[in-house]
Amino acid sequence: MSVLIAAPSSGSGKTTITLGLLRALSRTMALRGAKSGPDYIDPRFHEAACAQPCLNLDAWAMTPAQIQARAAGQLPLIVEGAMGLFDGAPPDGKGSAADLARILALRVILVVDAGKMAGSVAALVQGFMRYDPHLEIAGVILNNVGSARHEAMLRRALGDISVLGAVPRDATLIQPARHLGLVQAQEHPELDIFLDRAADIVTAHVDLEHIVSLLKPLPARPVVSPRPPPAQRIAIAQDAAFAFSYPHILQEWHAAGAELSFFSPLANQTAPDADFLYLPGGYPELHAGRLAGNTDFLESLHTTQAVIYGECGGYMTLGETLTDAKGNTHAMAGLLPLQTSFAARKLHLGYRHLTAAEGPLAGRWTGHEFHYATTTRADGPPLFAATDAEGTPLPPMGLVQGNVMGSFGHIIDHR
Repeated sequence: MSVLIAAPSSGSGKTTITLGLLRALSRTMALRGAKSGPDYIDPRFHEAACAQPCLNLDAWAMTPAQIQARAAGQLPLIVEGAMGLFDGAPPDGKGSAADLARILALRVILVVDAGKMAGSVAALVQGFMRYDPHLEIAGVILNNVGSARHEAMLRRALGDISVLGAVPRDATLIQPARHLGLVQAQEHPELDIFLDRAADIVTAHVDLEHIVSLLKPLPARPVVSPRPPPAQRIAIAQDAAFAFSYPHILQEWHAAGAELSFFSPLANQTAPDADFLYLPGGYPELHAGRLAGNTDFLESLHTTQAVIYGECGGYMTLGETLTDAKGNTHAMAGLLPLQTSFAARKLHLGYRHLTAAEGPLAGRWTGHEFHYATTTRADGPPLFAATDAEGTPLPPMGLVQGNVMGSFGHIIDHR
């Protein structure tokens, strides 16, 4: 059995606590991290913390069999939840961290931001412990504790509830962020210093021996046959502007026999010879001027014989222009009749059911959308028919023009 690090709400500190636990425990044992839900950024921090690959496990977008097969392994697993423990997609909260805990029989460690609480912490924790009798909350880690006196008050209020740690308030553990979440691990200034600091604090204030006693490898499960890769030779853009690809998708393409190669558009590298060219999402809007000047990269998109597929940031890069947050408009690849802008930001967020009628992505998919860009021009046939998590029809998503296609949707799994 492994554990889930959850919280009553976002902003409670579960990411920092998870990273501190992964780095602290990896000093004496091998273990893995995983992230609940559609998150590209936190998993890369997990990998940096414990030097093991980290996967997304999504109880809305993946079937229980897919989750169990991907989570199985020889190493114990610490899973970081998303949002609050019982928060999921509408209408019924499907896909919550609690759903994932039930599917994998994970014990839950609840991280509570106690910075502005005293006796009330008991009512909060007792409510979470009693809410779902099918979940086992193994204990609580108190976060943002102000002093030894404050800690004593919290512990007294919690009575017999297992307190696995009390982490003091520490401004050095605040991480830099931007509009889609934390600054990416590869861009984080002094990342190892931060991770070691988090590990040292967790080691000093959390009962690691107790947590280790909860960690057991998950049982092996039959491998669920993935959808065949979209092509035999797949080239993938990978750098700070195109970092949002799911490891489970790439791993399963490779396991099915596809040959994967990688290149950096930011370094003006040309697209490798391939049958399928994948431009993932990321932050092209932060690098639009540089990308617009990288003529070797852009010209290679025009000369390749591969099918080109772009998700979100990759989709915007395949368009005609991208206007950044300062109002500066940059020429992009011009392969799709698409113009996008960050000058007037609008949040688009939610799970999606996606269906492509033809091409290498033909079929039904689960996915999600998370971006602030607005579309100022989009002409041509769409890539996907789409509904939201509740099945409500949405306008068609994306564009297809010849061998080039893309949308703002991020594919998670096939259906």
